[in-house]
Amino acid sequence: MPAQITRRTFLFGTAALSSLALSGTAVAENGARVVGESQINSRMLDITISSPALETTAPVRLLVPNGWTPGTTRVWPVLYLLHGAGDDYTSWTRSTDVAALTAQKNMLVVMPSGGRDGFYSDWRNHGAGGAPRWASFHLTEVVQILERGYGAGTSRAIAGLSMGGFGAMSYAARRPGMFRAAASFSGLLHTRQSARSISLIQGVLLKDGYDPYALWGDAALNADVWAAHNPYDLADKLLGIPLYVSCGNGQPGALDPSGALPDFAVEPVCLDQSVAFAQRIQQLGGTITSNFYGAGLHSWPWWQRELHAWFPMLTRAIGA
Repeated sequence: MPAQITRRTFLFGTAALSSLALSGTAVAENGARVVGESQINSRMLDITISSPALETTAPVRLLVPNGWTPGTTRVWPVLYLLHGAGDDYTSWTRSTDVAALTAQKNMLVVMPSGGRDGFYSDWRNHGAGGAPRWASFHLTEVVQILERGYGAGTSRAIAGLSMGGFGAMSYAARRPGMFRAAASFSGLLHTRQSARSISLIQGVLLKDGYDPYALWGDAALNADVWAAHNPYDLADKLLGIPLYVSCGNGQPGALDPSGALPDFAVEPVCLDQSVAFAQRIQQLGGTITSNFYGAGLHSWPWWQRELHAWFPMLTRAIGA
């Protein structure tokens, strides 16, 4: 990891930057604000947001385009990339070549923290509500801050892997018109499909020490809450934008390590859900490209490949 540069060095270390105001002075309508910045390299900037929705701080990683400067008044198309369960906001730059892929493109790439297992939702908390409210953080606080102080435009696309694939499709459906394209790689796109699907989500939460019923409640007793977040149930809200869905079958494939064991627990469940979701979109007359590529584990080499496959559709959709 390159040595981090302090906020002061980032803002005042060169003559080109010294006359510009702190980009992080942008404030969301509810008072969310940037409380820290760290430049990782010439294009990678981490910001820390004090979030009323989360009742704590949370980081967001940016890949800025050529010509970007702190406090810029110019705007760019935006790609939001969401991480998977058990991971964090650094995962896309750590595990893929997204920085190189976007280096010559006219876009801002935004990679927010989604919590270890936040599931891109405002948690129900047994009817009490309150933090964490990840959807409010991402769709209101982060968007407002980036559009007010970091050059984010309103031409947006969203993608994610696994839990992040769920988040991408769920967000695009829950905020119709906000995103011009959405993609899911090995995503959880029909969370209520089967007992196995429900158990996978609840098992992830339980494994990491969370109350599995605090997210959306009981899948039977609170079926309406589950449905209100479920991409399959919200498919009719996604008919106006191009969608991309891909998944493997859990058997080791060409991009997996030699001797890798099959995955019987996660990727096959994601495949069943993704196929059902794609079929539902097709039944409704929506625009979807699917790549159910057969052998492939729930792993980064496949997700990098799929990001590349989706990239031309992305750039056309947002005008990058």
